[in-house]
Amino acid sequence: MFRNHFRRSSKLTTGFETLELIFHSAVRQVRKSNGNAVLGMVISIVQSIILVLTMYFLFELLGMRRIAVRGDFLLYVMSGVFMFMTHVKAISAVSGAEGPTSAMMMHAPMNPIITICGAALGSLYQQTLSAFVVLFFYHAVFTPITIEYPTYTLGMFLLSWISGVGIGMVLLSARPWQPELVSILTGLITRLNVVASGKMLLANNTSPGIRNMFDWNPLFHTIDQGRGFVFLNYLPRYTSVEYPIYATLVCVTIGLMAEFFTRQYASASWNTRR
Repeated sequence: MFRNHFRRSSKLTTGFETLELIFHSAVRQVRKSNGNAVLGMVISIVQSIILVLTMYFLFELLGMRRIAVRGDFLLYVMSGVFMFMTHVKAISAVSGAEGPTSAMMMHAPMNPIITICGAALGSLYQQTLSAFVVLFFYHAVFTPITIEYPTYTLGMFLLSWISGVGIGMVLLSARPWQPELVSILTGLITRLNVVASGKMLLANNTSPGIRNMFDWNPLFHTIDQGRGFVFLNYLPRYTSVEYPIYATLVCVTIGLMAEFFTRQYASASWNTRR
């Protein structure tokens, strides 16, 4: 009579409850940077516009327009910038997600996988909306644009995002052990991708030595392949779609294994000695 009787939920109900938790975690991630959701999205859009204009004037200043694909030059710049922003924002969001020692984990339904999914989806929502708004504004106000294979281009955009999620999961699993080192590595990877992403060049037009310096980076492949789907006059010969997929699977697998191991040994008392 005095025992607590727990109602067993079906697997379908549990699945919908998990999706609801992921949704609320994503909303919390989006609102974390700014309490006003609209202002937060405006800031994200302005950041994308500033980076696009910076790259545009940098190309003009260095006289690099001649190496671009024949077609709309600003679309060429945006095709690299949007995938770069999606990749690095996913790394930052996932690597900074709530870990196993967070106060949020004290609530029974929560677990690190939910916070990872929420951070990843929140980042994807912001960058997708920013890219859509900027492209629509440029198409409607300045000049109509044509993307030859929009579905495949969107696939490369999502592959840039998921590869950033995989790298962020590896960094997140290492954060409880060495938070200072992980913060340094996150900033280093973000800044290294400014050059190593290849958003300023075409793989077909570079020498083998330069390609070997960038070939390890999955973002280099997704940007180059994405430009092949955006422009009719460009056919990538030295990059592939398979490599970023395999690299993402490896990173996600390592991240899940390391996260499970860290969850067993992580303690809130670790931070008291730092």
